[in-house]
Amino acid sequence: MKKIRKAVFPVAGLGTRFLPATKSIPKEMLTVVDRPVLQHVVDEAREAGIEHFVFVTGRNKAVIEDHFDIAYELEDTLRRRGKEKEYQAMMADLPAAGSTSFTRQQQPLGLGHAIWCARDIIGDEPFAVLLPDMITLPGRRGGRCLQQCIETYDRHGGNVIAVEEVPEDQTHQYGVVSIGSDKGSEFEITGMVEKPAQGTAPSTSIISGRYILDPSVFDVLARGEKGAGGEIQLTDAMKTMVGTQPFHGTRFDGLTYDTGSKLGFLAANVAFAMSRPELAEGFRAELKKIVGTL
Repeated sequence: MKKIRKAVFPVAGLGTRFLPATKSIPKEMLTVVDRPVLQHVVDEAREAGIEHFVFVTGRNKAVIEDHFDIAYELEDTLRRRGKEKEYQAMMADLPAAGSTSFTRQQQPLGLGHAIWCARDIIGDEPFAVLLPDMITLPGRRGGRCLQQCIETYDRHGGNVIAVEEVPEDQTHQYGVVSIGSDKGSEFEITGMVEKPAQGTAPSTSIISGRYILDPSVFDVLARGEKGAGGEIQLTDAMKTMVGTQPFHGTRFDGLTYDTGSKLGFLAANVAFAMSRPELAEGFRAELKKIVGTL
């Protein structure tokens, strides 16, 4: 099996749920504590061993490319002012030369279309996809979500989808998988459906934003077939591949926060602040003060 070296980050969305904050700032660059949401996702990919980061952008997203580049004036100012700790922290986040690629999705035609836009950069090798709204903290098995997906890939090959459980009355909001042979933390996927009508979902296991995909998915996406919402859906493309090649699900046992919603974004700030030893005690005291006044 080929090693998973490349990851795709679809970051062309408009972020309308966070207007007016996202009028001039991409939603992916809103900060959770002191790091942009997208940086948290890239951190997860780097921890999992990803070597090449492919960003599928859109208009008004140039700041994302700037974020992953050298900022000479800032770096020089930090060094001249003796802020070595801040300088080293910033340099540690800087990707290696040639390890980032940027391509455009000119029209909002769906997640599947965004992934297809990265086809020439990915080439003929399996790759990861990380949805930038979803940020994670490690679970009991160790590692964040993509790391657990790659461990499942190393055991089974083929395609891997991270899933989480939701109440049955919420399944119509997500892509949902059908479960075959089940080994607890991972299982065989026998089918999937995007946003099934209430009461028709094959399980309560939803697709949660981390994937390992075979490059043959590009051939399916190239057909341009539209699904839910009139968009080219990644779930629909994967569904046609089930049965022709292996698909496994991995149950992520950590914590996931959907920063694409306001409540999820606020919860993520609390969770990530509490995960930082230098902030946790003081932040907990401030939370108690706030809650005590309500």
